[in-house]
Amino acid sequence: MGLNGAFFDVEGSGAEEVFRPTDHCRGPWDADACHAGPPSGLIARAVERLLPDHRLARLTVELSRPVPHRGFRVEAEVARAGRSVATAAARIIDMDGREVASARTHHLAPAPSPLDVTSAPLVTPSFDDSYPDRFTVARSMHDLPAFMDGGVETRYGAGSGPEGGPTVMWLRTVPLITGETMSGFQRICPLADCGNATSRNGSFDDWAFLNTDLNVNLHREPIGEWFAIDSVSVWEPDGIGLSDSVLLDVDGRVGRATQTLMVRSA
Repeated sequence: MGLNGAFFDVEGSGAEEVFRPTDHCRGPWDADACHAGPPSGLIARAVERLLPDHRLARLTVELSRPVPHRGFRVEAEVARAGRSVATAAARIIDMDGREVASARTHHLAPAPSPLDVTSAPLVTPSFDDSYPDRFTVARSMHDLPAFMDGGVETRYGAGSGPEGGPTVMWLRTVPLITGETMSGFQRICPLADCGNATSRNGSFDDWAFLNTDLNVNLHREPIGEWFAIDSVSVWEPDGIGLSDSVLLDVDGRVGRATQTLMVRSA
């Protein structure tokens, strides 16, 4: 399947940039709201530009309101400019000037290790063993095109599929912005926000399983276009849950993503 377009069109430049989401960015729950993964990628883009000599290692996004599909701005600033460890803060601001999401990031300066350390070998899913199928959520709760409609290409690991439960899903997406080179962190964010859907414990017809945050930790830079999420979700009887996902590229593990979930009957 060919992928066309991007998640966002951009108006203005620098501090005046306004991001206009395309149909590919629309979430499945609300026609007026974005899937949180692509906006999280824009936050990564903003903070990486502030700290080019450090590598973004952790991104925590708090989703206080739905990210509006009609457009928004991203504001970012360095919170601590350490030589080895730096932090930044960012906000997504809607077109009425309201904050709809906030983020804190953690950046480390790369340096050669003086130690001869080799990580223990890990058995990881193989892209070569995956097979193509539809995205885990086949439709949205509205009638407009959304994230799963033409903006993503999906494959599943052996023994997994779009039915939910513990799942390995590979994903390739359109870029954040047409013609712009993305970092691996920016590119993997749309997938990192898919754990709640990938490993859901009930039908999309019967349950809403919205995440109120997104936490992404990467121990190395992802490479390539195809990334995988090896995800398990736990839903508790009080309507609170957690999605816990290992993130991978074709060479193996790159990090982890978690989402705090609010589970409600549809």
